[in-house]
Amino acid sequence: MVSRLIVDVGSIFDAYLGEKADKKVRRLSINSAIFGFIMHLLICLLFQLDLIDLNSETSKLFDSYLDSLYTPFSIFLAYEVYELIRTIPESFSNAIGKQFEIITLLVVRDILKRLSDIDASAISTIDESIGILAIECLAFVVLFATALFFNRSKRDVNDGEHENEELHRFILRKKQLAIILLFVYLAIALYSISSWSYGVFNGNGSTNRTIFFLDFFTALILADILILLISYQYITEFSNLARNTGFILSTVILRVAIASPGVSGAIMFILAGFLGSIVLFSGISFERSVTRGYSEAE
Repeated sequence: MVSRLIVDVGSIFDAYLGEKADKKVRRLSINSAIFGFIMHLLICLLFQLDLIDLNSETSKLFDSYLDSLYTPFSIFLAYEVYELIRTIPESFSNAIGKQFEIITLLVVRDILKRLSDIDASAISTIDESIGILAIECLAFVVLFATALFFNRSKRDVNDGEHENEELHRFILRKKQLAIILLFVYLAIALYSISSWSYGVFNGNGSTNRTIFFLDFFTALILADILILLISYQYITEFSNLARNTGFILSTVILRVAIASPGVSGAIMFILAGFLGSIVLFSGISFERSVTRGYSEAE
């Protein structure tokens, strides 16, 4: 019965989140991003030539050619979220690193949107936005460095680890959670797209970062906490438990930052980046010291 469950979970995971599925989703994302960019650019051109008429709120999506970058970045972000879900069974730190990659792209998208608003606004309003833009650029640098640090420290699940029955069971549970989170992701995405489209047709073309990402990161935090609780059955070292708790804390800060506009949100992004980097560095340093201690003892 247990072996059958393992096969079922493994086959479902491979079907929707495996390598072949990833290649198909990646190809679809790239083609959709190119198509979306061209279509958005075309609508911007038609609007600039006064060939189409849009209400004041919706026109903010097309009043600058830089706005056309918003669509491909949104599609790439959707793909990166899919990649994050695929990463969950690998290791906790890998999944956290992917979260920082997503937030980095999210901040870049916000910066590009702010630049497009400046480009389309009166010259007198530029000074009002330059301070926020500078802090958001700093947040991007910190988040980018954090994502690179996590990527450099990436852990792979090797064949030897699969021989450990308890670890194999833990990975199986994380695959189950990843499958559930995939369907939650699709449900939130469908709800967000339909709600946003309805708003556009009714004259509300808002493009703030809370759309989709606020709800998804709420679900992601719950998934992270569940993984942490499950890990208590297999991990007894305080260092690993404290490290994973610190990672969850950084994710919670990211979620609050998504909901916070302007300078406060950018500052919390920076805080989350520093916290995640320090926790990861501390964990790596401790593991190296323990390994060195074992070597010296031998």
